[in-house]
Amino acid sequence: MTRSIAIVGAGQSGLQTGIGLLQKGYQVTMISNRTGEQIRQGRVMSSQCMFDQALQTERDLGLNFWEQDCPPVEGIGMTVPDPERPGTKLIDWAAPLDRPAQSVDQRLKMPVWMDEFERLGGELVIRDAGIDDLEELAVSHDLVLVAAGKGDIVRLFERDEQRSRFDKPQRALALTYVQGMRPHKDFSRVAFNLIPGVGEYFVFPALTLNGPCEIMVFEGIPGGPMDCWHEVSTPEQHLAKSLELLRTYAPWEAERCENVQLTDDNGILAGRFPPTVRKPVATLPSGRHVLGIADALVVNDPITGQGSNNGAKCSRIYLESILARGDEAFDEAWMQATFETYWRYASEVVSWTNSLLLPPPEHILELLGAAQHSPELASMLANGFDNPPDYMPWWLDAKACRHLIDEQLKEGA
Repeated sequence: MTRSIAIVGAGQSGLQTGIGLLQKGYQVTMISNRTGEQIRQGRVMSSQCMFDQALQTERDLGLNFWEQDCPPVEGIGMTVPDPERPGTKLIDWAAPLDRPAQSVDQRLKMPVWMDEFERLGGELVIRDAGIDDLEELAVSHDLVLVAAGKGDIVRLFERDEQRSRFDKPQRALALTYVQGMRPHKDFSRVAFNLIPGVGEYFVFPALTLNGPCEIMVFEGIPGGPMDCWHEVSTPEQHLAKSLELLRTYAPWEAERCENVQLTDDNGILAGRFPPTVRKPVATLPSGRHVLGIADALVVNDPITGQGSNNGAKCSRIYLESILARGDEAFDEAWMQATFETYWRYASEVVSWTNSLLLPPPEHILELLGAAQHSPELASMLANGFDNPPDYMPWWLDAKACRHLIDEQLKEGA
């Protein structure tokens, strides 16, 4: 008997999981609140820089349709301005990634994946799914996965107080998709700028609807000077505000932007949300259970760029767990265990990301500074973005961190 799975939400994790299940002979129903064309015509949704391990989960399913066209992200750079001397840098280094990262605008990616889902025989239903829909799906399918990141149905999943460090947004967020930026001479990179007391700015190459671009990401500390997007009402104002912030806080980045223009009027986004971890199993009024996946359950601040990476990696874990289950029931215990397998990875991503939302402790400033003098240390920091558990325990443990710094500087001497 063919098993049937319903997935609510047609984003990174929902579509990737659905396509993976179709390839293995499962029947899959996907509920999306927008058509592919509506997604394509809509506003940008994220910055979605994906590192190699996450990209590999797509390659394994044959979903890497843009690999040849997408400009590579070849490294990571880190700059901390000197608060005592405006316009100068306290810390400044860059290191290549072992394997390049990529960012494909989800307005380009998701409609193509939706077409692929249907080509493989999946049933794509366009409607807003509410609790009644979940009840119907839970009756007609062996398993219901909720992959939607917001809306009423996500509120069914209870916030996990033990695993959620913050209850308020920690940054005012904005995205600006542009073309015409001057590239770095040596290698392309995610150029991070950590601006003490103000927030963070990072920028990297990507592929959007009309070709290669750069995605500018602003992370303003609430109430600070980068928490300013409520003043903006048009795309032109959004771009002007972006450039004004760079001239003020990262003039070396502003120099690369003398000829930039927006990719399109929908290439902007601003908002804020609290980083949150939710419990994985929701109980419907009937008593039936549904399982959350990826950012329905674990919502990180984009400061570490892990959202789509988490979605892809969570998808792989859930796919393997569903396939391993065979004909057995997808009961509550299996649901909980499947999420806990993912949480063993995601918990360290959450710890790392949350730590960057707080003022940096002394050992992290020492670490970032030491990377200027140790290419090996810079490489470790750059490549950790591909697999954040590699940062542990030394990222959070001052003693372990200082030991690592000493070892690396000694080896490099």
